[in-house]
Amino acid sequence: MILELASQEKVVGVKQSRKAIREGRVKRVYLACDADPAITTPVAEACQAAGIPAEESYTMAQLGTACRITVGASVVAVLCE
Repeated sequence: MILELASQEKVVGVKQSRKAIREGRVKRVYLACDADPAITTPVAEACQAAGIPAEESYTMAQLGTACRITVGASVVAVLCE
């Protein structure tokens, strides 16, 4: 599933992801398992309220690499097509 991050349209980061969730543009969210829960919990709650699946199987480094960025990513939202 993480391979979809390299090819699909996405937003990286908490602020952009939360905005996309509010706007109903997200089909799946990846939350880093090693990120600060104070950062990821509000996003997870927003996903649950919106009925968006959230996956917490990957580290910040893995998500950053999958998104082809040089830093870790705590939240990545895959956008609807």
